[in-house]
Amino acid sequence: MSRRRPPLPALAVFCSGEGTNLQAILDACRAGRLRARVALVVSDRPGARALRRAARAGVEARCVDSAQHPTRAAYERALIRLCEARAIRLVCLAGFMRVLSPIFVRRYRHRILNVHPALLPAFRGAHAIRDALAWGAKVTGVTVHVVDEQVDQGPIVLQEAVPVGPTDTEASLLSRVHRVEHRLYPRAIALMLSGRVAVRGRRTVIHRASS
Repeated sequence: MSRRRPPLPALAVFCSGEGTNLQAILDACRAGRLRARVALVVSDRPGARALRRAARAGVEARCVDSAQHPTRAAYERALIRLCEARAIRLVCLAGFMRVLSPIFVRRYRHRILNVHPALLPAFRGAHAIRDALAWGAKVTGVTVHVVDEQVDQGPIVLQEAVPVGPTDTEASLLSRVHRVEHRLYPRAIALMLSGRVAVRGRRTVIHRASS
């Protein structure tokens, strides 16, 4: 008699825009590179293309508009209820343009990841590509980090450098950064789900896979 396989861990992906990192996560799950399933996609913007990507993939897609909630706390409690009802194991921020407050972060302590288009701690914030070009940086990159109560300051899980060329524009640099994000983010999610990542203060320790 064959044993039943345990259910795949459930992911929630929060997006505000195009959802290209969401698509990379969906593709990695479908290809078996990521042993997980996207159970919920949330956007704060009703017109976000990410919601259409989720619907095409047969994933529950919800727009949670802050204007429909009287306070920030009420808004985040609504997010928590959605995630708890679906037994979400890991929350993945993928271009989600709202800063989550301690209410949400503490409920999902060490279970929220974010992907950022720079080598943190350099170029925090919403304009990392533009800032790297304005500063004349020769190298930027991608960081996947655990989310804490501070913006773009949580413990780093994975990073990869991306060279900045002398003729780069925001569009050309963003395109190369996106290619790295789409490869690195599913890898980081898989690491977190494997239980091999331990958070130790400001750092993460990645343990070897057992043989």
